[in-house]
Parts: sequence; C-alpha cells; structure tokens
Amino acid sequence: MEPSYLRLLRGGELDHRIDELYSILKACSLCPRKCAKNRLRGEKGYCSGGKDVVVSAIHPHFGEEQVLVGKRGSGTIFLTNCNLGCIYCQNYDISHLGEGKVMSSEEVASAMLKLQDVGCHNINLVTPTHFVPQLVKSIRIAAEAGLRIPIVYNCGGYESVETIRLLEDIVDIYMPDIKYSREESAIRYSNAPHYFEFCCQAVKEMHQQVGNLTVDTEGIAQRGLLIRHLVLPADVAGSKDILSFIAHEVSPQAYVNIMSQYRPMYRAKDYEEINRRPYPEEYRKVISWALDLGLRRGFPGRLLSR
Repeated sequence: MEPSYLRLLRGGELDHRIDELYSILKACSLCPRKCAKNRLRGEKGYCSGGKDVVVSAIHPHFGEEQVLVGKRGSGTIFLTNCNLGCIYCQNYDISHLGEGKVMSSEEVASAMLKLQDVGCHNINLVTPTHFVPQLVKSIRIAAEAGLRIPIVYNCGGYESVETIRLLEDIVDIYMPDIKYSREESAIRYSNAPHYFEFCCQAVKEMHQQVGNLTVDTEGIAQRGLLIRHLVLPADVAGSKDILSFIAHEVSPQAYVNIMSQYRPMYRAKDYEEINRRPYPEEYRKVISWALDLGLRRGFPGRLLSR
C-alpha cells in the first residue's frame, strides 16, 4: 500500500498544507491551549516549542506495539517537550526538562530516510503535536528523496481537531493516548482543561480519515487508528467512560492497547492516590469493561478469566 502523502506530493497539495500549518505558528493554535505566541519569531508557549524542531532521540524502536515493530523495528523520532504537563511522565527528562538538540527540517528528513534504509516499518513521530508544521515539511523533503513507508502520529491526545484535519492523507497511522474521561484528573495530573472533549473530537476525526487499523500479510500496520489507554491507580482516569466512547462513538473494531505499565515517576510521589502501581484486579476490571463493550482488538483479553 502506497502512503497517501505521496499522492499529495505529486499533486502539490503537500506544499499547500505546509503553508497553512506554518501560518498557524504566527499566533500558535496547533493544540487546544491556543497560546497565540508568534513562534516564527522565536516566541514560546506552554510547550516551549519555538521555530525550530528539537529532537531527543532517533532510532529503530522495539518497545512499541508488535503491529508497529514487526521484525525490523519502528523508526522512532522522539520530539522534545510536550503540550501536556503529566506529573507522572516516564520520559520527563524529555517532556519536562527539555533534553534534546535542535535539528533542521532537512536533518529530520535525512533521519527518516536512514530509518527506512535500515529496514524500519514506519516513521514513528513521538509527541509531534507542537512541531507539526516542521515535521510535515520534513516528510515532504524525505518523500521527494524516496521515503515510502507509513507515517505514525504518536500523540498524547490533547489535540486540536483543526490541526488534525490538516494532516489528512499525510498521516497513515494515528496513535493517540486517551488518558482521562474525568475533567478533574486531566487538570490535576496533566494540566489539560477539557482534555476529554478535545481528545474525543480529535480521535473521531482521526478515525474518519484512516478507519480501523489494517495490517499487511506479515501483520504490520499500514493504515488506521491505534488507541492507547494507560490504566491508572484507583481508576482516576475514568477508564469505563473512555472505553464506552471508543466502542459507541468510534468503532467496536477499534484497536485499543490497554496498558498496565504505569509506575509512579517524576512528581507522582507527591500525589498519594497515584503513588503506586495499579493492582492486578484494577487492570483486570478495565479489561472486563472493554470486553463487555464488545471491544476485542489490541489488548490481552485472554488474561482475564471469564
């Protein structure tokens, strides 16, 4: 399956999208925070992103979902900083402390081509929200030079639907988190007002663009939506409402990775209710909710005794 960004490249639409996206940086509204900073002049908003892309790491990654990793890895580009403020972030050195280096769009494009050359199945843009214009420019440069593998948009879910619409037929695989359905938790743990509202709008738009996840004959994802949900202690996330939204408003065939690997990191020790790992029975309860709602793809339902 040919990535759809190649069609946009041939028709000239990719250049038009890049122009539209860069115009947003004049008074930035890439994400729901709408900081309105002129990033083209170096002003920085909540995400600390300015005019230039900052990258913390680039390499084949084997710790992602198997449908992305396959045998040769997912070609991950880890972007520095974030538009969320998660107090338990496992990558806080990148997202909060800003570890990384400035790279030009040409350098990022070259890195994409190198990841393809070593056999990676896709280009996995990790935390891309605040650098969308620059990354799309890199995709165009790389596509002109021979990039032919799917683009994965691996985000935290706090997205502007207007920005996501500009990514139609550029992104092949959307991989958003859905972190919370509870407003108080979104504010308390991620400083993200109206998180669930914005996330639901964005996820529905993502699904409208790419549909349910499809894989090739080797089981490698080619196009579609892959949702992640991290189970938090004491169900502070509101997992049942998240799963109900997916089953009823996205698709019962949606691919949902229900993750159990939460552990208290960064500043989580300051919040007693999440200063522990989820109990096994808490995780099993979330799996049970998913199965009851008719969801079956992406999570280990076989681990639940029914």
